[in-house]
Amino acid sequence: MARYTDSVCKLCRREGEKLFLKGARCFSPKCAFEKRGFAPGQHGKTRQGRTERESDYARQLRAKQRARRVYGIMERQFRRYFSIAQHQRGVTGTNLLQTLELRLDNVVFRMGLAENRSQARQLVNHGHFTVNGHRADIPSMILQPGDTLNVSTASKNTTYFKEVADLAEKRPCAVWMDRDLKGLSGRVLRLPERAEIDGNLNEQLIVEYYSR
Repeated sequence: MARYTDSVCKLCRREGEKLFLKGARCFSPKCAFEKRGFAPGQHGKTRQGRTERESDYARQLRAKQRARRVYGIMERQFRRYFSIAQHQRGVTGTNLLQTLELRLDNVVFRMGLAENRSQARQLVNHGHFTVNGHRADIPSMILQPGDTLNVSTASKNTTYFKEVADLAEKRPCAVWMDRDLKGLSGRVLRLPERAEIDGNLNEQLIVEYYSR
């Protein structure tokens, strides 16, 4: 399975904004974006501050890349999600964002059981969760309204999950979910509405990019 292995701080610098891919570190002075807010690469600093008008294609590409990087998805899989969204009823852009939000690793992150999506993906890969009573170790698994997520019985005894409940209380849970930190479980109540999904994502530009 392909995955991004380079510095995630470069992704924030390339997009020109914080994507909060490292959790708490992004809020600290150690954040690389605070030290080097220009794009990575040989000519990144020389382009800083330029006011050149972006083409429509450039804006569409940046919108697509930003969404991919926020959710940590490679291009081939992201294109497949777009194809699925196209064949669903409703608005294609909203369908795409709802599909991304319902990925298992994102649900774990939204529950507050992981500091960022990368950590959530690792926890899922290691088999720490069950969905509807069955072991789930595929981060790309798409949950549906009514599905229940639990930390496995064996994992509840690990040091991480003994401490995570206290940390999770400081992280808000998505409003379209319900969680029980004492029991380390959660439930998808409904599909997220557009207003409840990150506002810095422009799904219309993504639709335009793939509709060229």
